[in-house]
Amino acid sequence: QVHLVESGGGLVQAGGSLRLSCAASGRTFSSYAMAWFRQAPGKEREFVAAIGWSTGTTYYTGSLKGRFTISRNNANNTVYLQMNSLKPEDTAVYYCAAGGGPSWSSLSVAYKYNSWGQGTQVTVSS
Repeated sequence: QVHLVESGGGLVQAGGSLRLSCAASGRTFSSYAMAWFRQAPGKEREFVAAIGWSTGTTYYTGSLKGRFTISRNNANNTVYLQMNSLKPEDTAVYYCAAGGGPSWSSLSVAYKYNSWGQGTQVTVSS
């Protein structure tokens, strides 16, 4: 089991930036990837980005690539999500997850991840 704790959310104006952090502990070596998902009120949880824990390969949902960047620091078991040029439609609870597998279909769906953080709220004002 992997324990995940997110931080870095908050309120920001449109066009601003935030960096989310996800500190992982436990059996991190058992997870293929770390990912960020988000869920807006009344909407399903959607995939944002993932990074291979050992490979460092990154994956993004197409609409966010270029504004969001996922990275990792294996030394301190932390994954980051740098979010730039934020828009009001980016408002959501952002969740960190561990699990996934070596294919897009195993990385971009929530049920492939077996460990989740508690979520951090990101609110973008217009």
